[in-house]
Amino acid sequence: MVDANPVPLTATPEAASRLMRWASIASMTVATVLIAAKTVAWLITDSVSMLSSLIDSALDLVSSLITFVAIRQALVPPDEDHRFGHGKAEALAGVAQAGFIAASSGGLVLTVIDRFLHPRPVQEELVGAAVSALAIVLTLVLMLFQNHVVRQTGSLAISADRAHYTTDFVNNIAVGIGIYLSSRLGEPMIDLAVALGVAGYLAAGAWSIGRVSIDVLMDRELPAQDRQKIIDIVSRHPGVRNVHDLRTRSAGLTQFIQLHVVLHPNMSLGRAHVMGDSVEAAIREAFPRAEVILHVDPYVDDDPSAE
Repeated sequence: MVDANPVPLTATPEAASRLMRWASIASMTVATVLIAAKTVAWLITDSVSMLSSLIDSALDLVSSLITFVAIRQALVPPDEDHRFGHGKAEALAGVAQAGFIAASSGGLVLTVIDRFLHPRPVQEELVGAAVSALAIVLTLVLMLFQNHVVRQTGSLAISADRAHYTTDFVNNIAVGIGIYLSSRLGEPMIDLAVALGVAGYLAAGAWSIGRVSIDVLMDRELPAQDRQKIIDIVSRHPGVRNVHDLRTRSAGLTQFIQLHVVLHPNMSLGRAHVMGDSVEAAIREAFPRAEVILHVDPYVDDDPSAE
């Protein structure tokens, strides 16, 4: 669904900003086109599964608008009131997306129940299948572009938007098949079953997006492999006797790394400062977008914090 920490991040900050903006614009464009096409298809076919797909595309547009605004805010440089930047705007957008998706899932279930109590046959199934095919192609192209952007930037907002379009992609395939079979076999329950399956898939997507976004808002640590990589880099550095109190988190494109390093107690202040700068540089080389805060401690054999 959503990658909590996509790696590696290869784009420069300027290139990442540009890619993220283009990805959000592409997402809004695709959603707008699909809403128009699916509205026509729903009015012609009277299919609940096509209605479910239309609802999903409408939510895609809302989510894409939220993503666009969040990205613009997240890329604003730090200021006097936000010393750590505005990166968490992406996570806030993810929570909003999760809420919209969950609400659409619940609304779709209510629609399925109503149509189950008052069944009607699907009409003009070829129109529905054609629109589903168009949606599949456009969504696949968009997802490929979003994959590229996420690999380059690690953007949580684009990753959440990609997860939403992944559900849309599966939805479009299921709807096309469901409409065709429901009409050909004269069995409206197939259409309803597809719509109900889409509702479940939307609920799963909402959970995935919400969980990752909340992790960022709650300052969850970076993955264990990244933490171990930081410890290994520092421990291998000449002159460092130990490392402890490592704390990490992420917000938008930036990772924050705080740690204590233990140096020899007889080392001069000037030498300790040079060593600290060297350690910070080594960490930034491995994590180019990280802000590193390093505290130097004297080495004490019986100090439990140095274990």
